[in-house]
Amino acid sequence: MTRRFEGRTAILTGASRGIGLAVAQRLVAEGGKVVVTAREQGALDEAVGQLGGPEHAVGVAGHAADVDHQAEVVKRAIEAFGSADLLVNNTGINPVYGPLMDLDLDVARKVVEVNCLAALSWTQQVHRAWMSGHGGAVVNISSVAGIRPAPGIGLYGASKAMLTHITEELAVELGPDIRVNAVAPAVVKTKFATQLYEGREDEAAAAYPLKRLGVPSDIGSVVAFLLSDDAAWMTGQLLVVDGGVTLTGGS
Repeated sequence: MTRRFEGRTAILTGASRGIGLAVAQRLVAEGGKVVVTAREQGALDEAVGQLGGPEHAVGVAGHAADVDHQAEVVKRAIEAFGSADLLVNNTGINPVYGPLMDLDLDVARKVVEVNCLAALSWTQQVHRAWMSGHGGAVVNISSVAGIRPAPGIGLYGASKAMLTHITEELAVELGPDIRVNAVAPAVVKTKFATQLYEGREDEAAAAYPLKRLGVPSDIGSVVAFLLSDDAAWMTGQLLVVDGGVTLTGGS
């Protein structure tokens, strides 16, 4: 394992488990320090333990869309580890399933607030506190649902399409010293996605050319690449990480 993140600190939202935790594990394995966020402190404490303890990681509980929480996390990162070089906007919600015609618009507003506006706000906070003077890299976790129609989760897909566009806009605005990219996973075996494959994993995986669903480390390695200097000439890009399923029309 290389030491690509030696001397760098990453803030990761929604990182007590799943994709967020997998990214954090990869960054720590390569020498980085991480500050992980989620709603429950107990889950974060467990995650910090898995990441090697307070020498390597700090967990701060709060709501992802809470601006005061965001500011506190950025402050804690700089106090604990001396910088806030990297940001991974991983928090996302999908509280409803069904057609858009039945969608409660208050729920829709909440989805956009958490999946899109919170990611923008986190970037603003880190930019003001650190990246504007020191540079850095941001990765937003989008979805293949955002690159084509996704019946049943249409508003979630629309929010991820918006997040991808925000990624592109930020890449233009924040260059040359800050790079902003995104990753679009297909179905990854996490608690968040269990309804998409639980009890029928073989059936769900059959549409994938690689004949398996994703696991969190599949995304963690790609996010780490985008955050690293190995991707130094990449910004505003959306990397689809999907086992090939979008080639076959699956989801």
